[in-house]
Amino acid sequence: MTAYLVVRAVVADPADRAPFDHWYRTEHLPDAVKAFNAVSAMRGWSTIDPAVHTAYYRFDTLDAVRAIGEGSAIKALIAEFDRMWDTRVVRTRDILPIADELKG
Repeated sequence: MTAYLVVRAVVADPADRAPFDHWYRTEHLPDAVKAFNAVSAMRGWSTIDPAVHTAYYRFDTLDAVRAIGEGSAIKALIAEFDRMWDTRVVRTRDILPIADELKG
């Protein structure tokens, strides 16, 4: 069953948005895909709340996503995130197993 690790970040200060966007695109997203051995990743900004950024990391199995929470890779990425953004960017993580997927 395909599953996603979903990371929602709130970039409260508009002055942080451009540097955060650049850092996430050029450093964090590629580093996370490699560290997690994810199938793919995508990210974007909310059109309803411009402070909300969401990233989706795709995995072939739910077990693969769950294993990340126990590994050193996510701890290193969290430490780097905290070093860069401290408390200026608040984030949450969720695991989303895909129940159904239709392709057109």
